[in-house]
Amino acid sequence: MTALLVSWLCKENMQEFATRLRTARDARKITQARLAELLNVDRRVYNRWERGAALPQLDAVVRIAQVLQISVDALVGLEAPKDAPLIHNPRLHALYQQLDALTDEDQQALFVLMDSLVKRSQMTKLLTT
Repeated sequence: MTALLVSWLCKENMQEFATRLRTARDARKITQARLAELLNVDRRVYNRWERGAALPQLDAVVRIAQVLQISVDALVGLEAPKDAPLIHNPRLHALYQQLDALTDEDQQALFVLMDSLVKRSQMTKLLTT
């Protein structure tokens, strides 16, 4: 093992990793249960990672970084995390990244659909208040 990996595995770094993991998850506004589901791991396993009681294997760290759209380096503390994501839902963010590839006609249809969904949500909030 490299010295960096050995030092990362120490108890203090487990807590630092847990804090970075929780912060990244909170920035995405994802529950622990939902993130565990997206990672295909048991909720209790994920909870142990976020409490600093255990560290995930490297392949799980890579999956976590992909789902939370953060670099592995930022997740393990080798670099500072970037600003909070603009789109918190990972699936929506993945689709968002593909929107420029749509034709102008499809983009216009998407504008209409998104606008109607936002207005419906606003109306629902007004009616329930």
